[in-house]
Amino acid sequence: MVFGRAATVVWKKLLHLLLVVLAVTLLTFVMTDRLPADIAAEISGRGATAADLAEVRERLGLNRPVLIRYASWLGDVCLGRLGNSLATELPVKESLRSHLPVTLELLFLSQLFALLLALPAGIITAWRAGSRLDRLTGTFAFACASLPNYVLAMGMVMLFSLKFKLLPATGYTPLSAGLAANLKGFLLPALAIALVEWVILMRVLRTDLIATLKEDYILLARCKGVPAWRILLVHALRPSLFTFITVLGMQTASLIGGAVIIETIFALPGIGRLLVNAIFAQDYPLIQGTVLLITLAYVLINFLVDLCYGLLDPRLRKVADNG
Repeated sequence: MVFGRAATVVWKKLLHLLLVVLAVTLLTFVMTDRLPADIAAEISGRGATAADLAEVRERLGLNRPVLIRYASWLGDVCLGRLGNSLATELPVKESLRSHLPVTLELLFLSQLFALLLALPAGIITAWRAGSRLDRLTGTFAFACASLPNYVLAMGMVMLFSLKFKLLPATGYTPLSAGLAANLKGFLLPALAIALVEWVILMRVLRTDLIATLKEDYILLARCKGVPAWRILLVHALRPSLFTFITVLGMQTASLIGGAVIIETIFALPGIGRLLVNAIFAQDYPLIQGTVLLITLAYVLINFLVDLCYGLLDPRLRKVADNG
């Protein structure tokens, strides 16, 4: 019975996420169709006749209504076909497959650095709220949050690449060419993202931890002489992670397609940069395929975040089952 209720909740959530994917892809399809430029003219080149333009539109299906084309594209997607790029004529799946590992590695490293900064800073400042260390950490966090990541990126390039020549300013080295060379190319862009992302994570963790530390059961643990580290890491941290995990999931999902500026500054061939280039080239199949990938990643991460809630607090599973 309990398993059946849990399965029902999961299926409802998956149905909701499927509707989100359909809505986003349909909106993207309609928006790209409303672009003022004529992709048929771009493909045909200068001097193309009306017959040439009509032939291109017929071949690409641009003369059909947008909803019919979307339904046809959706049917191909269900069969695992994303079409070919109009600019390169390569399969869209190949372009996504070659660019995705770059974005995933950048995402992993930037979030790892952000967690290494946010977790200890949030725990310590919550325990010593109002202390000098708390104020210094808040000042540093304010400075990081005040600077856009592209400003941090250019500053680090000037310092670590141009002045001290410790790290490369641009370029991407595949992991197959060596771990050290690969990480050198990712260190600056990952830090440029992490130094902005960690601030929000630290603040939400600090706020929730301060509220949790005022609970009666924490006071009881203190009266029993429970060590401070155990109170923080065992009794207080776990129930204070709900907002933290939500924000972490949203940040991770947004970075899959949102690190466009960083990927451009450091010349990283990631998904964000691929999408921007596809938009400028009016490459409709590549735009649709990239947006589909980003949307699927976003909803999948949010789904995993919801599952994490149940692991952090079993009471939420009971609420979901009763609902």
